[in-house]
Amino acid sequence: MLLTPFPGRGAKVATLAALSLAALPVLADPSPALDRASLSIGAFHADPTFNAAVDTRFGRLDSGDVNRSSVTMPRVKADVLLFDSQGLSLDYYQYKRGYSDSLVSNTNVGSGTVTTTGSANLDVKLDFARLAYKWWLGSGNTVLGLGAGAAYYRANLDLRATAAVGGTTGAINEIYSDDAVAPLLEVGLRHAITPDLRLFADASGVKKTGGSVRGEIYNAAVGVEWFPLKNVGVVLDYGLTDIDLHRDSSNARFRVKLKGPSAFLKVRF
Repeated sequence: MLLTPFPGRGAKVATLAALSLAALPVLADPSPALDRASLSIGAFHADPTFNAAVDTRFGRLDSGDVNRSSVTMPRVKADVLLFDSQGLSLDYYQYKRGYSDSLVSNTNVGSGTVTTTGSANLDVKLDFARLAYKWWLGSGNTVLGLGAGAAYYRANLDLRATAAVGGTTGAINEIYSDDAVAPLLEVGLRHAITPDLRLFADASGVKKTGGSVRGEIYNAAVGVEWFPLKNVGVVLDYGLTDIDLHRDSSNARFRVKLKGPSAFLKVRF
């Protein structure tokens, strides 16, 4: 005997499917100043000012502020909207540079002063990544973003020096390496002149307290986005970064200030 399908079954299934789809949240179009998702790959071309100081068995060696030629650093950014006005923001870059300089310090000992002179080579490497959850306020051409999250950094300082105190000369070869996760706060402003031409400003701050390493990292940038193609554009900005880290165990300090333009190729989805 042939079995025939229940005549109302197809209609019921179609009705249930329609009701299920209707129950799903419908995403409205975001502000023209925002993208559903984007990936930016580029470079930060900066003029660095560097300062490093550390206590050694010969006394304290301090480079003072050292200005060096510009450096280009790779940088990657990504943004995604999870809802119409909330989303995730990611940023990563790496600073790597070598320095050679003369170091001089004066240490008070009793009623006198001991002078330490040295010639040092410093190899510096800093990896920095931040991930923030952002709330975007506004739905027109201008939106304000407030973000909170975490930042990860790994700092490596390789010091090789020859130091002299009076008639005593010796070599120093020490490596300082630390990594940590610290809380992060961000604020951003986006304005769409048109959907393909937009202005932006961003600022963020990281503060690490406690542990073997403490310090602050601040970033700020203003820029413009232009999309000659619907989903592919270029981003130009000018940014400032101030990294100031301290290690209490050796009374070591690493500080670098970076300022200069960045350029990215941006793909939006």
